[in-house]
Amino acid sequence: MKIFHGLHHPGVANACALTIGNFDGVHRGHQAMLALLNNEARQRGVISCVLTFEPHPRDYFAAKLNKPELAPARIGTLRDKLSELAACGVQQTIVLPFNEKLASQAPQAFINDVILGGLHSHYVLVGDDFRFGSKRAGDYAMLDAAGREHGFDVARMNSYEVHGLRVSSSAVRESLAKGDMQDTARLLGRPYSISGHVVHGRKLGRQLGKSAAQGPDQDGFRTLNLRFSHWKPAASGIFAVQVYGLGDKPLPGVANLGVRPSVDPNDVNGGRVLLETHCLEWPAHLGAEGAYGKIIRVELLHKLHDELKYDSLDALTAGIAQDCDDARAFFAASTPHTHAETRRQTTRDRI
Repeated sequence: MKIFHGLHHPGVANACALTIGNFDGVHRGHQAMLALLNNEARQRGVISCVLTFEPHPRDYFAAKLNKPELAPARIGTLRDKLSELAACGVQQTIVLPFNEKLASQAPQAFINDVILGGLHSHYVLVGDDFRFGSKRAGDYAMLDAAGREHGFDVARMNSYEVHGLRVSSSAVRESLAKGDMQDTARLLGRPYSISGHVVHGRKLGRQLGKSAAQGPDQDGFRTLNLRFSHWKPAASGIFAVQVYGLGDKPLPGVANLGVRPSVDPNDVNGGRVLLETHCLEWPAHLGAEGAYGKIIRVELLHKLHDELKYDSLDALTAGIAQDCDDARAFFAASTPHTHAETRRQTTRDRI
């Protein structure tokens, strides 16, 4: 998949089938829409294209109005969104910066400058609640009228439902906020995951409870740190996880997603949201420093509890040890086919 930040690049295709949206989470409703988009693109002999925005428009207005409560909790990072769009077969994604210029653009100007002039759209597919332009004044009827005038097709896709529940980014956020990872996986069509480069942390974990750590890892509770590049993640807490990217098979682990209330806020990561993962089975071939810089993906399979603030390092050590035991118990009780069934459902949705 080709990725462009902005419209004005020589590699942007001169004809496309287009859909527009935030695509936070790339859930099963998004996947069904993208499957339809890809099919329409093939029939027309053009490429499939997604137009998305960064930051999320509601993030922009929350910052502008100084009302952080208006910002939506973020399901996935931009990196993970782009990865999932590529997995769905999208051929080109345009990431437009959502700024004052775009926020104030009249709907007709958006059609002329972006849909026609920038992307040369032959077909435009939108959701049933699609709005665009300044003050969300543009709607499906306006877009359809423009299509008839300028010669591009416009289609609208109805909501996607699973067992009577409308699949939406809001529904995914609600499931993540409740810590219901099974329901989240049903909505996404896959286990919820976060990926990125392993970055350096304070290296406190390897000093904690060296005698308490179990398995091949003898350096305390060494963690793999991923930055979550948004201040308001939809999920938070302690999770049983699987880690991909460090060997031939996924590694079981336990992870903390959040702001780490028991750790100094002035640490090396500056109080940012981190996903800190301790592998229950550390690969010996990596050594103590071998994971830094690697790209890994962490699937959050089961929530153990919310983040806790411990009064001392000894209490923190005991808490982590208990979390490791609880994660081991979860994996021991899990059936190996559970997540494979989820992934097979995703494949069917994308056909």
